[in-house]
Amino acid sequence: SPLGELCFGGKVSGVTMEFILLGFSELLHLRVLLFFTFLIVHLVTLAGNMMVFIAVVMEPSRPPMLFFLGQLSAVELCYTLVVVPKALLSLAVGGSPISMPGCAAQMHFFVALGGAECFLLAAMAYDRYVAVCQPLRYAALMGEGLCLRLALACALGAFAVALGLTVAVFRLPFCQPRRIDHFFCDVPAVLHLACAQGYAAELALLAACVLLLLLPFLLILASYLCIAVALLGVTSPVGRGKAFSTCISHLAITLLHYGCATFIYIRPKSSYSPARDKVVSLVYTNVTPLMYPLIYSLRNKEIRGILRKMLRRKKIGELGYYQSCDVCVW
Repeated sequence: SPLGELCFGGKVSGVTMEFILLGFSELLHLRVLLFFTFLIVHLVTLAGNMMVFIAVVMEPSRPPMLFFLGQLSAVELCYTLVVVPKALLSLAVGGSPISMPGCAAQMHFFVALGGAECFLLAAMAYDRYVAVCQPLRYAALMGEGLCLRLALACALGAFAVALGLTVAVFRLPFCQPRRIDHFFCDVPAVLHLACAQGYAAELALLAACVLLLLLPFLLILASYLCIAVALLGVTSPVGRGKAFSTCISHLAITLLHYGCATFIYIRPKSSYSPARDKVVSLVYTNVTPLMYPLIYSLRNKEIRGILRKMLRRKKIGELGYYQSCDVCVW
């Protein structure tokens, strides 16, 4: 078919346009344990990020950092839903087929959401820069309109780059057998199946890494260099500690996200290791999204305050319900 010729270099027909996700086929004896472990982690991750997102949405007056935390939680919710359900299915049945359009869609959304997270982290770093270095102009500079435009630019930019990368990858010819030694359609794992010679297959990934990883990282680095210079001029240890505490949660999230992403994507194709990549992928698709709500809750006073208010409202509602029941009984 024309679609098959476009996506597989004209070497296969539309009938065989699918991949096999091997998942954790080498750990079949641990399949049940891994399945329930991943399921519990996935459900806790969804609950934690959903709690943060709802807390932000229910807050009528949202400062910019709270707005960006809500966006980040929404991205993490979608991020895990793109990858983990298919991984759980692969564990349940011992490897699962995925169609070429399905694999391309999963890759596109995974890269787009990961890229949007990088851009959001850069926007949050700029917010911290304005809060620390220009506190008197913070309200004027970080208005609601600018925050909305930044969030929209993060999403559109990431989705555009991810679309270009996905099209470039799936225009390559793939060798038989098309077995992906991974639990989802990650870019290095799919590129490993490409029959293209030389570095042509890696150019699109390199360009995407520059736009989605290096560019936001440089913006984050520039923001924190300016913050560090500003803190050097603060003589009060209390003031310096307060300024640093506003940045610590963002720094922790940035280190978690960039540490895993750099290890996986910024390296030559020749150093690809399926077993090692799957372990690191488990971290940034399961453990890292699980850690984010904990970091928000422990380090962000606005989130802690909103969560306390939500708990108080729930207790008041339950108390009112029990009191009404007592009236009914009497």
